[in-house]
Amino acid sequence: MGLSFVSLLYLQVRYIEEMVKMRNEQFDESVKRSLYQVSKNLEYDETLEYLENDVSKNERANLGSQIDTHSAININNKRGTNGQTNSKYNFNVELNRNIPSEMPKAVLSGSQQSSSFSQTFKKFQDAVKNRYEHQRVLLDEVVLNILQTASNKSLDKRVNFRNLDGYLKAELVNNGIDIPYHFEVTDKDGRILYKCPDYDETGNEDSYSQIIFPNDPPSRMSFIKLHFPTKKDYIFDSVSFMLPSLIFTFVLLIVSIFTIYTVFRQKKLTEMKNDFINNMTHEFKTPISTISLAAQMLKDPAVAKSPAMFQHISGVINDETKRLRFQVEKVLQMSMFERKVATLKMKELNANALIDGVINTFNLKVEKYGGEIEKDLQAEDDEIFVDEMHFTNVIFNIMDNAVKYKKPDTDLTLKVKTWNESNKFMISIEDNGIGMKKEDIKKVFDKFYRVHTGNLHDVKGFGLGLAYVKKIIEAQKGTIRLESELGVGSKFIIVLPLLNV
Repeated sequence: MGLSFVSLLYLQVRYIEEMVKMRNEQFDESVKRSLYQVSKNLEYDETLEYLENDVSKNERANLGSQIDTHSAININNKRGTNGQTNSKYNFNVELNRNIPSEMPKAVLSGSQQSSSFSQTFKKFQDAVKNRYEHQRVLLDEVVLNILQTASNKSLDKRVNFRNLDGYLKAELVNNGIDIPYHFEVTDKDGRILYKCPDYDETGNEDSYSQIIFPNDPPSRMSFIKLHFPTKKDYIFDSVSFMLPSLIFTFVLLIVSIFTIYTVFRQKKLTEMKNDFINNMTHEFKTPISTISLAAQMLKDPAVAKSPAMFQHISGVINDETKRLRFQVEKVLQMSMFERKVATLKMKELNANALIDGVINTFNLKVEKYGGEIEKDLQAEDDEIFVDEMHFTNVIFNIMDNAVKYKKPDTDLTLKVKTWNESNKFMISIEDNGIGMKKEDIKKVFDKFYRVHTGNLHDVKGFGLGLAYVKKIIEAQKGTIRLESELGVGSKFIIVLPLLNV
């Protein structure tokens, strides 16, 4: 599931990259097409100027005083919907001249009409042809004049920069680009000849260039340089509709990862629950068997006749019943702390005295295994505010774990130390037992977790002791940490706030 979502996310990212690349290419093509058309428009303007000035001048010089020249040049400069100049020009040059007609003015009779009509039509064709030849000569002279003189003029005399700005805006809009732009005009050496009034260099690292008059000699060429400060935002906005899809896919990926994590976590909890049930079964099996055996012995008449035997069996039943009750209470205590309904009976205590009492009580159990407890209660300020019963259980559980996980052929040594540090009451309980691996240290305070000892059940418990310890310490605003090395031993360090701080 995760792999499928990652692949889908990758494909969407690649698709967006391709879309951005395509939009950039489309944008570049549109800008180049616009600049090319602007260059053509400027050439049209220059040609129009020569037509206006030179055609009429040459025509009057050639026809002399006999010709009354009336030159009308209608320039259909079509406007776009935005009021800017359109790039298409329609030149309609009409030369209306009053020239003495060469046509015969005599009225032909009916018999002459047939023979004279062909002659009249021929003369009319000749007149039109002569007129065409004359106009062509004039236009040839204009073109020759443009080639000879136009490129020698300065650029500001050849180009109307206000019109240039209008042409740029119109052509960009016609090609679907309606965003702010800035431009400058330079010569072939890069010298700036003109800048738009609001010129800003932002974004000029990605500029577009176009020769204004492509037919000029290389030494006289000039260029338009155009850039867009908001180009990146424009490209991003054009593909922004894909972002919600990308976000939703990412959210689904996170949900799928969380789902997979939850499945594995539930699997782990199930394994821990099974271990807990197995451990609980072994813990309850022994006292139940003992009580059952003792009950059967009480039925024996011989036992009833022996007060000592009867008292012994009754004591066994009482001890095993207490053991069962203690195990059940541990489970119930963890359940209450999990639901946060347990009530602590907090009161002021002298921690050194309390710990010393626990050590004296527990010392008998340690001596049973040939071990000893070394105590070093150095804390001068030992006034703490805790629940006496639960705090006693904390110290007892930690030392009991040291006994459970001692080395088989080594005498157990427990070191209990107290001291003050940074206005805190510190307790350390160190043993020379089997220690733990690093992965066990991270999980040892988890509920139901027990350090693996194979399939052996020689170490009794439900995996609740250290989880209970941590819950109690945190409920009393303290902290606990573990330092352990496999094969060397473990050290628990408890930090509690002082009462007078």
